[in-house]
Amino acid sequence: MTTRWAPAKKDTLRELATEIVHNYGRGRVLVAIDSDGGAGAADLADDLLEAFREQGHAAFRASLDGFEKRPGGAPLDSAPVLDESLFRRVLVEPFRLGGSTGWVDRAWDADADRAVESAWVTGPADAVLLVDGTDLARAGLAGLWHYRVWVTADDSRLDARARASAVVDNSDREHPRRRFDDAC
Repeated sequence: MTTRWAPAKKDTLRELATEIVHNYGRGRVLVAIDSDGGAGAADLADDLLEAFREQGHAAFRASLDGFEKRPGGAPLDSAPVLDESLFRRVLVEPFRLGGSTGWVDRAWDADADRAVESAWVTGPADAVLLVDGTDLARAGLAGLWHYRVWVTADDSRLDARARASAVVDNSDREHPRRRFDDAC
């Protein structure tokens, strides 16, 4: 019988939070929690949020889903698409401004196909915003992130992993592990 070491979720996430703060300790930091779907990126982002807060850092959450709309006149069963202008205008740009500038962490309910009432959120000058979503390294979004975590449950997207700051294997959701893929 082979014993396999599996790190505790909290240890993996604390180490990741510590690395991000070490690299980007001042100012507003945008962190993408990216996946190709089904790997548990949103749950991992929620848990990472708690790791930042446990360490005494101001951290906030948003999801790309909160900025996706169906094209005008599209049926309700059609897939929503990101309203990139809205995403940048009410979340990314205000968050980056710092100070007392407020941002909205969710603007659209794609299921109901309507705008949502969201409270404006403010935070300190030094803060982290974790945004989960699918394919956050795509054209138009790739340059927004200070740090990008690729969450995977398999090895199917080597190209996406190559553009990530960190890769987290989340195939065992209670024991996610950081992967260090050597390109040499």
